[in-house]
Amino acid sequence: MATYIMLSQAAAGTFASPQEFKRMADDVSERIKRECPDVIWGQSFSTLGQFDVVDIIESDDPLQVEKAAMIIRAYGKANTQTLVATPWRDFLAAL
Repeated sequence: MATYIMLSQAAAGTFASPQEFKRMADDVSERIKRECPDVIWGQSFSTLGQFDVVDIIESDDPLQVEKAAMIIRAYGKANTQTLVATPWRDFLAAL
């Protein structure tokens, strides 16, 4: 199963309060679970800096990962960047 790092940055003015952000995040999460069943959400982190959220996800279906990113963009009103991540030991073994 491939691992992906998804970086998200909420667009300015997307939400007016923390509670509104929480509702939006719950809605986006439920939609992804329903529409992208082969995407397994590992961990999510709130971060300071360029990105607001860093998600670690796994899937054997890159098209569903792309769809999840589009759901975040459309319904979460965020910019995303998705990176394929190779475990360090696997990377070194391939050299």
